[in-house]
Amino acid sequence: MDSFTPRSTTTTKTIVINALFIAFTLAATMFINLRLPIMGNGGLIHLGNVPLFLAAFVFGKRTGALAGAFGMGLFDIISGWTAWAPFTFIIVGTMGYVAGLIAEKVPGKRVLVYALAVVVALIIKIVGYYFTEVILYGNWIQPFGSVPGNILQVAVAGIIVVPIAGRLKKIVG
Repeated sequence: MDSFTPRSTTTTKTIVINALFIAFTLAATMFINLRLPIMGNGGLIHLGNVPLFLAAFVFGKRTGALAGAFGMGLFDIISGWTAWAPFTFIIVGTMGYVAGLIAEKVPGKRVLVYALAVVVALIIKIVGYYFTEVILYGNWIQPFGSVPGNILQVAVAGIIVVPIAGRLKKIVG
């Protein structure tokens, strides 16, 4: 049997797509961001959620999880926020997985399903990072300062991704 079988082609394609979306998520988080003067760590608004949601909606829950976990986790490590990296890996990986799962399993008009997935991902982000900040800062009040930034960040990504994800999925096949 030839070493270049359809299975190896599919595996290679999957690896390349996953790697691209990890890189897109890292780059959008690192280079397309704005630091806001808000207490806590809620002052960083970035577009890393755009490729994360595109990965989840177009290529599925696994690609969404990998893009989020590794893309944003690497951002934390590279940016010197190493203590945040394990939390980010879990929180954002879960966001990508759940958003992709909702997109795959929930029937209905795609725009509404994608919007629902973004809202659920937002809840995961707010709750996850709230408790992360409680752990890292030892304070139950300060983490509320991060909530507006998290809402804005995910809402902007949703506004960008929800209208185009269905069309992009048709193009990709």
